[in-house]
Formats: sequence, structure tokens, C-alpha cells
Amino acid sequence: MKLQFLAGVVALGLAGLAHADGFVNGNFEAGSTAGWTTGGGDRSYTNNASILPSQFLPGGSLNQDSGSRGAVIDGSYVDPNLGSLIGTTVYSGKYAYRAEDTIYGGLATVISQKVNNYTEANIYFAWKAVLENGGHVEDESALMMLTLTDDTTGKLLINRSYNAGYTGGGVDSRFASYGDLFFTPNWQVEQLSIDQSLSGHSFTLSLLAADCEPTAHAGYAYLDGFGSVTPPIPEPTTYGMMLAGLGLLGYMARRKKSA
Repeated sequence: MKLQFLAGVVALGLAGLAHADGFVNGNFEAGSTAGWTTGGGDRSYTNNASILPSQFLPGGSLNQDSGSRGAVIDGSYVDPNLGSLIGTTVYSGKYAYRAEDTIYGGLATVISQKVNNYTEANIYFAWKAVLENGGHVEDESALMMLTLTDDTTGKLLINRSYNAGYTGGGVDSRFASYGDLFFTPNWQVEQLSIDQSLSGHSFTLSLLAADCEPTAHAGYAYLDGFGSVTPPIPEPTTYGMMLAGLGLLGYMARRKKSA
């Protein structure tokens, strides 16, 4: 009887693990937004304090499109406003996602994904943002908003909200400036540790990027690496060592062939 009971407990535990969900195309390595929900619309006359990512997703009050101004980008993509100043536009692998286009327009784009019954030890994701300072007050300026919500409890666990207000008060030390642009030159890697109190919960990650409220200044953001482990990025020195190693192997192969 005890053996049957223990077998039942083990079976239930295995069933729970079997139904634990992971991330779908979290690193965009499918070269698409498969697994994500995207949307967008006009944010004109909507102040930053009143904006939520969900408003621009399908069914939301400000949704007007499927997020067509956003794009999956590859490692050859160069930021048209900052070039090399912003560094890489892909955090790891071959692809990343750019939310909203890189010009003005008074518009917003949102990308979001929900993961159910999550049981891994961590959630990681990485982002960069570019916000044009148009001399507006913070509540009307180009905006980036990134949220990770515990859907099981309704608690907001990570909230990164920055704007290009004319005083510079809408950004922090993560940002540098170039001309009238605030931007993050380094990838900002976020981590949420999943302890016992969070294990098995459902979570939603959402990224919103929006131009300024009157329509004349741009805001956009990059997203990559939504998953259970942080992807390593080879440093420039690592690339050099890799190339040197390949050169050495080639040299040794040529010597062996000559011999």
C-alpha cells in the first residue's frame, strides 16, 4: 500500500514537470516572432503615466496594428541613428528584436510572451533602448517600458520605465547621451530568481517602445535572451583567441601535410 502511494506521488511529480512550460523562440533564433504576441498603435494624446503595454496588444484599447513597425534583426543590423556607439544590436546568437521603428511618428509597438507553470531556476532577458529628447516634459516624451509580471499573483516583479524628458530625469546611469538621443551603450541583463514562492507560477514579459506624445521624436528598444539561462557573449579578446587558435591549427595542418 505504501509503495503504491509513493508511486502515485512520484507519478504526480513527474506529471507536474512534464507540464511545466518553457520559452518559445525566446532568443528569436527562429528568425521570427513565433511564440510572441505583437501589437501597436497611435499613442498621440496619451501621456506616459496612462500607458500600459497591454493597451497596444490585440484586444487593447489602443491597438491598431500587429506590431508591423517592429522587426526581427540579425547581427549585420546597424542602428541607423547611433551606429557603433550603441554597440551590438544582437545580444547572443544570430537574432534579436527591435520594438518600434527608428523614426518619429507618435506611435508605439509592444511585444509580449507568457510562460505558464514555470519551474526553472531563473528568468533572464536583455534589452537596449534609444530615446530621442524632444524638449518635452517627461509625461509626453519618447518612452520605453519593460515589465515582468507574476500572472499567478498579479504582482509586478520587474519594471523598467524610461523616457526622454528634457531635464534628463527620465533616464538613469544605464544611459549615455549623443546629441538629442539617450541610449544604453551596453546590454542591460535582467534576472529573476525563481525560488519556492514563485516556482510553478505563470509570468508575462512585455516590452513597449513609443515615440513622443505629440509625434515628432523617436523611441525604440531592442530585446533578446528571454530564457532560463543567460547566454554567454564572447568578448573581443575571446574572438581574438578563437582566431589565433584557428590560425595555429591551420599552420600545424600545413606543416603535417608538408612533412
